[in-house]
Amino acid sequence: MDPSHLERISLDELNAVAGLLTRVDRKYLVPTASAQDLLDSLAGRARVLSVAGATSSRYASVYFDTPALDSYLLAARKRRRRFKVRTRTYLDSGLCFLEVKTRGARGATVKKRLAYDAGSAEVLTQEGRDFVAEQLAAARISVAPGRLAEVLGPVMGTTYERTTVHLPAASARLTLDTALAWQDLTGRLVGDVPAGDLAVVETKNPAAPGPADRLLWAAGHRPTRISKYATGLAVLSPELPANKWHRVMHHDLEQARRAAARHAA
Repeated sequence: MDPSHLERISLDELNAVAGLLTRVDRKYLVPTASAQDLLDSLAGRARVLSVAGATSSRYASVYFDTPALDSYLLAARKRRRRFKVRTRTYLDSGLCFLEVKTRGARGATVKKRLAYDAGSAEVLTQEGRDFVAEQLAAARISVAPGRLAEVLGPVMGTTYERTTVHLPAASARLTLDTALAWQDLTGRLVGDVPAGDLAVVETKNPAAPGPADRLLWAAGHRPTRISKYATGLAVLSPELPANKWHRVMHHDLEQARRAAARHAA
């Protein structure tokens, strides 16, 4: 992504004006060229996050689930009370957080996080399990949140590069993720699975759709049911129920892989 035409905003300023830990998220899977068109269209009304002079950051996430894959299956079966547990490491700075995502009122995403040791990103410490149990209890995910937290283990990793944009007039944020790849952490598979020449665009608004949503709609893009964890795990484990992500897996991702293969040839 090239956001050089946008004004810049610091991380402290962005968190102060648009932290949005409780928000309505909409995700879009678009060609990287379309993501760049979106950035170009936001000139004059958006600011790009800049950290140490860089306008993109490398991320690594590790997702945790139960042996029965409860987190995945609750999402696959469209349960309202579902959860996601992950560590997120900002590779350029070394910062790491343990994050618990649940669903709040009217489908809003609620994210709680705990500062974490990057060296422990692939494990849950006891402090981490206690934090997860507390958040699952608050969201009424389980009648035994402590027992659920105790059996969580690393299942899948992701790496990607993110550009973050602030939309001041709408008090909204926008992220554009490229170079996405999934890694199996269970020992079942070897190597990475790339998503191809696609960008995952996510709008984060306080409530109503924002200007980025309207620009994407005008370009013919609609929100899609993509989850980095659930879609990635379904790609890595085809035996899992995945009707919810059928179009993403069998249309969008396959189309991107064919385009990448043609380019390589």
